[in-house]
Amino acid sequence: MKKQPCRVVLADDHTMFRQGIRRLIEEMPDMEVLGEVSDGIELLNLLKKLKPDMVVLDITMPRLGGIEATHEICQLYPHIKVLILTMHRRIEYVHHAFSAGASGYLLKEDSGSELAIAIKAIRDGGRYVSTGLPRN
Repeated sequence: MKKQPCRVVLADDHTMFRQGIRRLIEEMPDMEVLGEVSDGIELLNLLKKLKPDMVVLDITMPRLGGIEATHEICQLYPHIKVLILTMHRRIEYVHHAFSAGASGYLLKEDSGSELAIAIKAIRDGGRYVSTGLPRN
């Protein structure tokens, strides 16, 4: 029996970056990107209509940032896993992301293969922290 695809929504205010992430995810087996948005408000509105399994989002977005959006997602849709994908390396961002309910924290400088590892870990019920971050 074939595994159900993991359905993902992307949220990042940089269109070209978001399109690149979409291509990387769509090349992964059993993955499907349902939609893309450019800020946290658009994301929450889209989640009312779609039923993704996972959201991949940036921290720094207009109108509603990723940490705040993560908190809302985890309150309203506890079944949706959240992977933060950001440029922010400071450990306080990592702590805020996990406190808000994120399941993973990846840096934009990480490789596409690390994105795949992070998604698989989160999809399997685990957590993931970028290998590029200091361990504390």
